[in-house]
Amino acid sequence: MKKGLGKLRNHFPLATINSVDIFSALYPLYANPAKYGKPKLRFEQPLVTCCGYGGKYNYNAAAGCGQTVNVNGTNIVVGSCKDPSVRVDWDGSHFTEVANKFVFDQISNGTFSDPPIPLKMACHPTQLHS
Repeated sequence: MKKGLGKLRNHFPLATINSVDIFSALYPLYANPAKYGKPKLRFEQPLVTCCGYGGKYNYNAAAGCGQTVNVNGTNIVVGSCKDPSVRVDWDGSHFTEVANKFVFDQISNGTFSDPPIPLKMACHPTQLHS
């Protein structure tokens, strides 16, 4: 990937091209969820989806968020957890809004970017008006 990004940077010298390692930014939420989140609402059960149905992780690919599933002869709509602000995983494919905010806060300073450039320095404002 680094080689490909280098080629792109050479081909488009006026563009700012970087990559971001969001998984390293998210790792603390999975490794130590109780340490992060709002002061009185810490993350909990980081591997359990907020909007899903079934099993240990509240996830079933056949029962996605908003779909109707039959449970013991009764149709139910797969809904969200009571408080998404304490969850990391929204539906097995996406992160919750608060987890995305956490990632943004981690990557906006450039720590998880290659090259490590803060977002506010990534654009060249003078080039936007030429």
